[in-house]
Amino acid sequence: MVQLLPFTEQDIERLISWIDTPDLLLQWAGPVFTFPLDRVQVLNHLNSANDKFPKSLIFKAMDDHRNKTVGHIELSRIDQLNQSASLARVFIAPACRGNGYGQEMVKKALEIGFNKLQLHRIDLRVFDFNKQAIKCYEKCGFKKEGLLRDARKCGNGYWSLYQMSILEQEWFK
Repeated sequence: MVQLLPFTEQDIERLISWIDTPDLLLQWAGPVFTFPLDRVQVLNHLNSANDKFPKSLIFKAMDDHRNKTVGHIELSRIDQLNQSASLARVFIAPACRGNGYGQEMVKKALEIGFNKLQLHRIDLRVFDFNKQAIKCYEKCGFKKEGLLRDARKCGNGYWSLYQMSILEQEWFK
């Protein structure tokens, strides 16, 4: 059983230890951070989450049975006027992959978005080569809306992104 708890300053070093290459940082956070990820960048991101509009909710995912942090997930760009948000920076700890945590984390975040925040739409972007994440998002009800071709520069090449979303009526089915 996964529980989403607020990500705090005490969680920063653990997160940094998971992100050990520039490619992994780009895959996880897009252009939000620069490599190497450090405490100052994460702390600034954490502090700005509630200082700006639209705001973000940043979580660590805890396995209740193992009492262990297994991942990170955010609801970002929360816009109450348009009742929308984005699912962002979803990451499963390297030692915890392949155990179904991703799907549980996404469902918990969607539950918060649709049930507590009363959102109408939640979207996300995922790199087209991340087949495991795409499969997870589809199992949770997300639909592909389109492909953003060559959207991010990585090294000497470019990565394409899928835009995906889920609407409240799809969640409540």
